[in-house]
Amino acid sequence: MSTTKTAAAVAAIALAALAATATTASAQAAKPMEKCFGVAKAGKNDCKAGAGTSCAGTSTRDYQGNAWTLVPAGTCLTTKTPKGHGTLVPQA
Repeated sequence: MSTTKTAAAVAAIALAALAATATTASAQAAKPMEKCFGVAKAGKNDCKAGAGTSCAGTSTRDYQGNAWTLVPAGTCLTTKTPKGHGTLVPQA
């Protein structure tokens, strides 16, 4: 195989790998997600967790009722914690 053909083959393989990676990333990004309250561990929430917090990682207690994390759509209500199941609305 000539150097030109070898380089073209390597480039085609690299391009195919990049395309496969981009397709996988876009499929993951398109997956529907929902906010699930009461399932995050302390400091692991995705964003604002009520009064006294400002954004991600600011929850102060495990399974804090007003702290949420994104989960795949349809799984929140079946997510079990030591304090019960996740909810779609904040809890006191």
